[in-house]
Amino acid sequence: MRERGGMMNGKLTMKQFMKENLSLYVFVSVLFVIGVVFGAVMVNALSLEQKQEMSRYLGSFFQEVNGGMQIEGGQSFQQAFGMHMKWILLIWLFGLSVIGLPLVLILDFLKGVLIGFTVGYLVAQFSWKGMLFALVSVAPQNLIVIPALLICSVSAMAFSIYIIKNRFIQRRGAIYHPFMRYVSITLLMGVFLFAAALWEGYVSLDVIKWVTPMLAGIN
Repeated sequence: MRERGGMMNGKLTMKQFMKENLSLYVFVSVLFVIGVVFGAVMVNALSLEQKQEMSRYLGSFFQEVNGGMQIEGGQSFQQAFGMHMKWILLIWLFGLSVIGLPLVLILDFLKGVLIGFTVGYLVAQFSWKGMLFALVSVAPQNLIVIPALLICSVSAMAFSIYIIKNRFIQRRGAIYHPFMRYVSITLLMGVFLFAAALWEGYVSLDVIKWVTPMLAGIN
């Protein structure tokens, strides 16, 4: 009766789900933060030649944008949304299998590494100007993307654990309601990622163009 009542009340179900899986939220969040720190530390492992090559590439990009380079918003949106959806699709698929559970954790860690490395490199190379660029180009959409990916990850882990516990160990319990909740959460997070991709494709580019004049001459 409790499960049925929860399924009938969507808000109650989500509240119960988050409460029951609070430890998983804490775990994946800590793992993500560790990935961010690891990615930032990796910047120090780059050779001088690698840093110079990346600096030249970024400097060229800043100069091209400052010089009036046209960037197609629709194409940027499609690329960003496609990347986000591929990421949560992998998480969703891994959540369907028992062996996919550690792979979900690896994806969360890698996401942290990518963000940590990007921000760490910008700050290490360009100081406060790099921080400013990170704030306008990396931070805004990731305020949506990161929570969405972590929620998808917890949902995948919870479903995988449910399968292990109720289908392989105890061999009881219906799978339909947990599966539909799993699908619903993933689709809902897809909507949020759609909004993040819209920002990246149509708003972030204008903000970057506003910042690049002070960055174009740093290389």
